[in-house]
Order: sequence, then C-alpha cells, then structure tokens
Amino acid sequence: MMRDIFVVADNILSPLGSTTKENFEHLKNAVSGIQKHTNGAMNPDPFFASLISEEAIPVFVEKFTRFERMVMASLENAIKNGAVDPIDPKTIFILSSTKGNISLLESEPLTPALENRISLHQSGRMIRDHFKTAHETVIVSHACISGLLAIIAGMRIRQSGRFEKAVIVGADMISKFVLSGFQSFQAISAEPCKPFDAARNGITLGEGAATIILSTNHKNSEPIRIRGGSVSNDANHISGPSRTGEELSQAIQRALKEAGVSGKEIDFISAHGTATLYNDEMESKAINLIGLQDIPVNSLKGYYGHTLGASGLIEAIVSIQSLQENIFLPTLGFTKQGTSLPIAVSNQFQKGNYKKCLKTASGFGGCNAAVVISKD
Repeated sequence: MMRDIFVVADNILSPLGSTTKENFEHLKNAVSGIQKHTNGAMNPDPFFASLISEEAIPVFVEKFTRFERMVMASLENAIKNGAVDPIDPKTIFILSSTKGNISLLESEPLTPALENRISLHQSGRMIRDHFKTAHETVIVSHACISGLLAIIAGMRIRQSGRFEKAVIVGADMISKFVLSGFQSFQAISAEPCKPFDAARNGITLGEGAATIILSTNHKNSEPIRIRGGSVSNDANHISGPSRTGEELSQAIQRALKEAGVSGKEIDFISAHGTATLYNDEMESKAINLIGLQDIPVNSLKGYYGHTLGASGLIEAIVSIQSLQENIFLPTLGFTKQGTSLPIAVSNQFQKGNYKKCLKTASGFGGCNAAVVISKD
C-alpha cells in the first residue's frame, strides 16, 4: 500500500522575502524580484536578474559560503515551523543544487582542497555538522530539475518506510560563471523574460533557496499531499530539448497514474516556462499531447527569474500556497500566445476551488520531471 506523503512545512528565501508568507504576499501584488543590475565583477554590461541582497542572507559563521548561508537560512525557518528535530534518526536531509559553490573557482586558485570545497557532498556535510543530523545528507544534482527531483526522491524515501520525515532544501546563486555560461548559448534576454509569449527571447536568471519538509503525519484540516512524481529524458541534445514534447508528456502521464488522478482533475499547471524559444515550445507540445491544453498554466519565471536547481522547489511551494488560498497567479511578461500549439497561459489573477495541481520542470541533458500535488 502506498504511504501518504504530506507537506508539513516549507520556506522560500528570495528577493521577495525570507519566508513563504512574505513571498506569496508579494506575488499576489504582482511584485517581481527582477531588476536591472550593474555589477562589473559579474558582467561588463548592465543585466536583468533576480538577486538576493547580502543584507537578506544571515551571516551564520565565517566557514559558510554565500550559497551555504542561503541553504541554512531556508532550512532553519522551515525546521522551526515544522517542529522538526534535526538529530532524530528518523529524519533524512536532502540537498539539491545545479551549481552549488562553483563560484569559488572565480576567486581562488584550483587546488585539491578547493576541488573538495566546491563539491556538493562537502556542503552536505556542512548541513550535517550544523544541525547534528544522524545521517549523511543526500545530494541531488540534475540540472534544472534538481529541486523537483529532490521532492520525488524525498517522496520515495518516505514511502520506503525507513524515515518519518524528509527535509528537502534546494538553492542556487548567480555568479559570473553561471551568467557567462548562459550568455554563451545566447539564452539570456536583454529584458525581463516573457514566458510563452510571442516576443520571448530568452531567460532571466535568479537566485533563491527553498525548503519542503515531508512527513507521513499532518495536523492540517486540508493537508497538502505529494501524490505522485516521475522523471524522463529526451535523449535529444545536451542543451536542446525534445522537438516533440513526447518525453515530458510521458513523465506527466506517469505522475498522474501514480497519483491516481486523471488529467481532467488537474486544476492548474505550474510549468517550467523559461521563456526560451525551444523550452516553451516543447512544453506546449507536451501539454497538448497529454490533453491538458485547456487547463490554466502559468510560469513564475517573471517573478523569480530562473533559479536553476531551486526553481522546482520554489515553484512547488508557490503552487501549494495557490491551492491553500485558491488563487492562481498570472504569468508576468505574457501578453500574446507564442507557441505553435495553444495552451491556456494565465495572464490575470484567477480564483477558484483548487484541489489538485501539476508541477513540471525540464533541464539541460534532456531531463524532465513532473509532480502532482493535492489539497484533500
């Protein structure tokens, strides 16, 4: 028998706030964290991005990097709200990230010590040592589906019955390395991104951290469940997504099947929606292949930018808030349908009696992920 997996606490740390509540209040007021930045150390020309100010990230201790301080800040808030005992042997921690501490390569000479320091397993040990956890931190790093894949991994671990709680954190920060990498693909927009829009021309990068705590127990009158999840791979190209959307549609179909939910029961879709020509086109095809083209869709990239490995977690938490408050957010930057197959992209606030949603993500290497979340 499949065990119920409940979300018992969460946190978002972003330019829109240091708590989930602060973030969602700003989202309800159509506030975006994207601004024009002038930072010669990161890029010689001004650029648009959603960056967290240094003042918003707690200092902790000197041994922590900026990336790790973001992780710890999000974890501490969620752990407090979820009444989790980190040292409990029935609790497992999962860290997801795309780039982690890779920015250290920009400021320090490459040595064996630095190679160890930038590895994600070292950041995992910092979590273990700081919170005195009973187990090694599980690492999930799979391009831009990392956050959503970490939720699926946490769900699987919980279903195994070995642990009672899974504490899942994801984070990424923007550095010269990250920005220049996307610029080399000519994937960065010269203005705030426009997901699914006819005039879209690339992504806007963002940074953030987020935490979700999963448990088999809950105390809410309307509990939030992670009902099902699945991953797939396009096997198409190292950076170019599938041209048909078939593989993402397969992940969606399997997630729905595991959740015991039909497509008609989905109230809204939180898409990846990076605002590149190929990603949004692929997603629209996948949504049509599965017969969900009339279900309201949004992308949150116009608020947060693309937060890489944190995006799946941040956007899943926002979806949970949408379920709880029965508010579906518009897609900032969208004005005119820009994909060959039409989908119901939301461009205004919608209210309803929302019970179930679908969250999708895709990334370099052709990876795709889908998760079904419900309020019941």
